[in-house]
Amino acid sequence: MRTHQVFPLPLLLVIASVASENASTSRGCGLDLLPQYVSLCDLDAIWGIVVEAVAGAGALITLLLMLILLVRLPFIKDKEKRRPVCLHFLFLLGTLGLFGLTFAFIIRMDETICSIRRFLWGVLFALCFSCLLSQAWRVRRLVSQGTSPAGWQLVSLALCLMLVQVIIATEWLVLTVLRDTKSACAYEPMDFVMALIYDMVLLVITLTQSLFTLCGKFRRWKVNGAFILITTFLSLLIWVVWMTMYLFGNSIFKQGDAWSDPTLAITLAASGWVFVIFHAIPEIHCTLLPPLQENPPNYFDTSQPRMRETAFEEDMHLPRAYMENKAFSMDEHNAALRSASGFSNGSLGKRSSDSLGKKPCNLGSRPSAPFRSNVYQPTEMAVVLNGGTEVAAHPRSLESFGAF
Repeated sequence: MRTHQVFPLPLLLVIASVASENASTSRGCGLDLLPQYVSLCDLDAIWGIVVEAVAGAGALITLLLMLILLVRLPFIKDKEKRRPVCLHFLFLLGTLGLFGLTFAFIIRMDETICSIRRFLWGVLFALCFSCLLSQAWRVRRLVSQGTSPAGWQLVSLALCLMLVQVIIATEWLVLTVLRDTKSACAYEPMDFVMALIYDMVLLVITLTQSLFTLCGKFRRWKVNGAFILITTFLSLLIWVVWMTMYLFGNSIFKQGDAWSDPTLAITLAASGWVFVIFHAIPEIHCTLLPPLQENPPNYFDTSQPRMRETAFEEDMHLPRAYMENKAFSMDEHNAALRSASGFSNGSLGKRSSDSLGKKPCNLGSRPSAPFRSNVYQPTEMAVVLNGGTEVAAHPRSLESFGAF
């Protein structure tokens, strides 16, 4: 009897411990999840799940675009479209990094996470803005001159511009964390923004450069410049909003630091989608399109200069059959000249002298007379159609020849 009363006690203790663990964990998360990853699944703080879903979808779309560009690369024949392919991959890589960095602002901070935040934020945005600036330079050259810089020049420019922000971020971390022995998470919002001044300069230069892409004589590339202008303008609006919210929003609404991480995470996801929708997809679509003629020839325009008039045999090698037919026609022409000469000296001359009482004229001796245009001469096709016999000269043409 006592054994039956003692047996439920361990079961009650287990149930009580499980209930206490469920009470301590967030709703929607498992029991074995580390506390710093709670925001990824906490249903009470729904912003983390929403931003996580948006960033994950953006990362999948970016990977799909990279795969499409890689598969269709052998089919791109236009050299002006093949040159920026490496730059497209570099831009997509930076955009994928922005979507991945979004998760670093959803989970809770520690020394490693704070160092990643401070270093990669400026570097990834510098990479994307540098690629946009290189694209603006390329499109400006295409619009004005019709040719773009080489692919290695575009990539080198983007990497060199990004390297400046790498030096700035590294120096900031070294001076504040290693030299001053401060925590990586102990930084003011103003310090975070001041470390991104170079990114703002790149953004403004890219916006200015994209305005010149709309001026030029090659109109087919102006669409690319318009998308670069839209992308940089929307990015500028996003940066103005997040910096205002990050610096002054918490103090105005008296939220402490509660809105800092959501503000930065939403900024990363929104910027990534702007890059994908307004730049990556249009550029890849334009790259995969078949090439178009810049100025197709108008065969009905009489104002265009005529083609060079030259002998047919000078431009191409003629077959042997054509050369034999040509020799046949030349022999036929010479025979017709001799017969017509004799005919004009004989009966035709007498007829004209009897009727008019004049001296017969010898027209056959005139070398400049265009005999072929006045006397009918049978062609090879006419000989074949008449059963192999030559067609006699037309009497009207002979009469006109005599009158002449």
